[in-house]
Amino acid sequence: MGFSTTLAIYIARYFTLNSIAMILALTGLVSLFDFIDLLRRAATKPNVPASLVLEIAGLHIPYYIIYVLPFGILLGGIVCFSRLTRSSELIVARAAGISAWQFLASPLACAIFIGLFTTTGISYLSSNMYREAELLDQTYLRTGGGPLTLQGGELWLRQADESLTDHGVAILHAQNVRLTKKTLELSGVTIFRLDEHDRLILRIESPIGVLGKNQWIFQNSSQLRPDHFPQKVGDITLPSDLTVSRIQESFASPDTLSVFALPSFIHLLERSGFPSIRHRLHFQSLLALPILAGTMALVSAGFSMRPARRGGVARMLGSGIAAGFALFTVSKVAEQFGESGALPPVLAAWAPTGAGLCLAVALLLHMEDG
Repeated sequence: MGFSTTLAIYIARYFTLNSIAMILALTGLVSLFDFIDLLRRAATKPNVPASLVLEIAGLHIPYYIIYVLPFGILLGGIVCFSRLTRSSELIVARAAGISAWQFLASPLACAIFIGLFTTTGISYLSSNMYREAELLDQTYLRTGGGPLTLQGGELWLRQADESLTDHGVAILHAQNVRLTKKTLELSGVTIFRLDEHDRLILRIESPIGVLGKNQWIFQNSSQLRPDHFPQKVGDITLPSDLTVSRIQESFASPDTLSVFALPSFIHLLERSGFPSIRHRLHFQSLLALPILAGTMALVSAGFSMRPARRGGVARMLGSGIAAGFALFTVSKVAEQFGESGALPPVLAAWAPTGAGLCLAVALLLHMEDG
């Protein structure tokens, strides 16, 4: 038992160090290309200093850690297990009666722990830093403002309206929108207030609507009830969970929200009539990340624990790297299907993990000769 514990700690430490080194190396490489791309974009902005470009690139680093994590664990595992195989340490462990499943228990636990830490800790840091990077990028590098400066055009909103009836709904339509960092102003506003059975209770027309603190304020309003003449009611208020920052976030990337903030924000989006597919897909992807990390550890073991005397080691290692890129391609294709609505977000996020897990288990079973 002492030997097994010592061996487990040794393998876990070796695997973790190699995986972290690969994650940092890949993050540095991706960040370098990101910095070069930001410099290219800043070349047309003479007033943007290089220090600002460096700051934006630095704020992107936690996001890229999450992005490259599965590949870092795959490559780190391949390096770890191939070296253990070449040094005959794996052969000695197998001769001592330790199966591949026992041998992989500690690396698998470490990979899952790295994934959990990334989902809970790194994603929280990434969301805050990525949000700040997006703000700097939009302020200094982009032209046209992007979706966070929604100007003009029509807007439809749907929100809960329980002031008239339980489980009621209010549907807002504005002909023009003016959105800034602190205020949201609508013009040409029409509000349809419905009951829980989607029956129209009344219709409100207002030339101007402003989003205040926890409420809409509609000026010079008139209302029309079924079978009644229009009636002037002046300024009216409508309770709302929306804020300017939440409306801005609904147009922003889901990467600006942490795994802890996503569930409540998804619920708010669905109540307000905004599409939430991207946010639900991102949330499920973060939940699947620890299992995906463990899957990559098993995949790396399946392709790199082949004894050298059997030959074909280089081909197996190359196949492992190719399998990693294949899983990446599958995940991106599933993500596109998920964003288009062709696949449920849960299936789109978890399908690559399930496919990789099936591949890893099949390889390990084959290596163990059934």
